[in-house]
Amino acid sequence: MLEIGKKLPALKGTTGDGNELKLANLTGQWLVVYFYPKDSTPGCSSEAKDFRDLHAAFCKRPAQIIGVSRDSQKSHANFAAKQELPFPLVSDPDETWCRAYDRSA
Repeated sequence: MLEIGKKLPALKGTTGDGNELKLANLTGQWLVVYFYPKDSTPGCSSEAKDFRDLHAAFCKRPAQIIGVSRDSQKSHANFAAKQELPFPLVSDPDETWCRAYDRSA
């Protein structure tokens, strides 16, 4: 489990838009990484919309939001478009991110 102030592991993953996101490229930035079980479910949609609605406030801090679940890149693309999400969703089918953060998203 990661502790506050500890260095993040060198994770990377494919986002819904097909780009590769590398945590190493975000060094020196505040990050909000949230894990959720499944795209397009009521609870996960509500959570994503809350992050969407607060996105501008996070950017002023400045902090970048990253959502992570086991769903496919295509599923993330559809979910992000439907919910108008302005932040990346990382596909984690092999649970690399989940294990690194000790999460069972």
